[in-house]
Amino acid sequence: MAEQKLRVGIGYDIHKLVEGRELIIGGIKIPYEKGLEGHSDADVLIHAIIDALLGALAMDDIGTLFPDTDDRFKDANSILLLKRVYDKIQMAGYWISNIDTNIIAQAPKMMPYIAEMKEVLAPILGLDETDISIKAKTKEQLDAVGEMLAIEAQAVVLLERIGA
Repeated sequence: MAEQKLRVGIGYDIHKLVEGRELIIGGIKIPYEKGLEGHSDADVLIHAIIDALLGALAMDDIGTLFPDTDDRFKDANSILLLKRVYDKIQMAGYWISNIDTNIIAQAPKMMPYIAEMKEVLAPILGLDETDISIKAKTKEQLDAVGEMLAIEAQAVVLLERIGA
């Protein structure tokens, strides 16, 4: 990898809403009658952030690092996966400058939980809460998300070389 001062990555994730699962987004449990289906805890926000971090350094994606065929990651806490990926970022000689994200959900409303999500994510990633943007969007009742069948998230990260 060439020595670059700044690197940008984009991440995306979507999971189906199902009965019998807790809804965990941004590392917190959100009260709702459904949760997200997935091999791990299916935290779409953290998964999008992980893919953005990995993408910024042209590393493998989340599915390659933590495959759904590996029982070690069954019901895994995505915060632990995020910590492992952040360690890789630091070992590559980078730190996170800032993160910008969207959570797209028709329901439940995400806005009441955004401050708590930032409180959880900031210390894990060595950031101030002001370095993390989490925005809540809907799909205006369009497509699977708008029909309350799924929740998706997008993330963009900017990495800076340590000491650059």
